[in-house]
Amino acid sequence: MADQPAPAESAAGLSFQMGEALLRNGAEIFRVQETMERVAHAYGIEEYNVYVLSNAIFANAVENGRRVETKLKFIPGSSIHFGRIAGINQLSREIEGGSVSIPEACERLHAIVDIPYTHPAALVLACGVGSACFSYLFGGSVFDALAALLCGFVLQIFLNVIDRGTALKFITNLAASALVAFCAVALFSLGLGDSLDKIIIGSIIRLVPGVALTTSIRDFLNGDYLSGTIRMIDAFLIGGCIAIGVGAVVMLYLNIAGGAPIL
Repeated sequence: MADQPAPAESAAGLSFQMGEALLRNGAEIFRVQETMERVAHAYGIEEYNVYVLSNAIFANAVENGRRVETKLKFIPGSSIHFGRIAGINQLSREIEGGSVSIPEACERLHAIVDIPYTHPAALVLACGVGSACFSYLFGGSVFDALAALLCGFVLQIFLNVIDRGTALKFITNLAASALVAFCAVALFSLGLGDSLDKIIIGSIIRLVPGVALTTSIRDFLNGDYLSGTIRMIDAFLIGGCIAIGVGAVVMLYLNIAGGAPIL
């Protein structure tokens, strides 16, 4: 049997597309692999093998007596979109229940993938309010929370603008953390806020790779050690970029201010 690419509207092609969409939107490795296998089995694919990494899918199948082989060598991750992940999960359950044909499933998958991200203005508001709440939660005063609110607004506006470009993730986090620290220092120097560290802590929460770290741990628990290691290294590198960006600005401020207290 000769290897052939999977047609767009075939069981194998649908399975590959669903796996790719899950991986692009931040799903765990075990979820991607399990969904692809469930869809393939639901449509009666005779033989199906899939191997998923944090940014790649390798899969092949035998469908209707014909070997279909597809290799998605690189699938760059984008921002996490739980709405798309939930939509694909629901679609896979209905497929497994036998109530969705392949053409209908392909149409619904395309609609799910087209679900838009949150409006940029809403992201700015959420980032500001979240920064203020975390600043207060970590022991900051009301004025610290207000300063963190403003820093959060600036941070998300910066991230919205960078999103349109092609900047590297690590450079983006380094620049964003430095910007947050600069805004916090500026507001603190102007008298808004009682504790610089509480302002910065609340403001950088938006950048902390908590989901990536949690996902890497779940990958470890599910036996996906390679993907778990990749994601954990990614999370630690992002954390290092945040520390460098904030540390550089704070050290510069302390040198200029002559060691003025920041607590």
